[in-house]
Amino acid sequence: MLKILETERLTLDKLSSEDAPFILELLNEPSFLRFIGDREVRTFDDAHAYILNGPVASYEKFGFGLYLTKRKQNGVPIGICGLVKRATLPDVDIGFAFLPPFWGHGYAFEAAAAVMAYGKEKLGLQRIVAVATPDNAASIKLLEKLGLRFEKMVKLAEGGNALQLLA
Repeated sequence: MLKILETERLTLDKLSSEDAPFILELLNEPSFLRFIGDREVRTFDDAHAYILNGPVASYEKFGFGLYLTKRKQNGVPIGICGLVKRATLPDVDIGFAFLPPFWGHGYAFEAAAAVMAYGKEKLGLQRIVAVATPDNAASIKLLEKLGLRFEKMVKLAEGGNALQLLA
């Protein structure tokens, strides 16, 4: 695995097919399904395909993507955090998702702040945005703590749900 970032308590590494069991668990968490959406990942093969067609393809095409976020203390994967370039948005956006036992410990903010700095300082991104469902108060609060503010409502797909765009 290739380490991308390191913070006081976390490491952020590129995802690989070895991370399929963790991705299968994370993408089927009720909170992920509710706030981010159903990625239809139900098996290890689905998780493997998700990693290869999503994050790994993004690393190759853009030089960034979603990263596996692990606690330094014990190497336990706790979530994903990184940068995403969507065809339907002009700007790169930050995304994150963590397993519920790791909420409320500052891990998401620590990882997201490091990813924002990485995007600006190492990748030269002038503008990083985020999207969130209007009822995802915890994520919106974290994004505001990072300095992002509500800009407008957007839809990422035809017929999709309206999302808050923060910039």
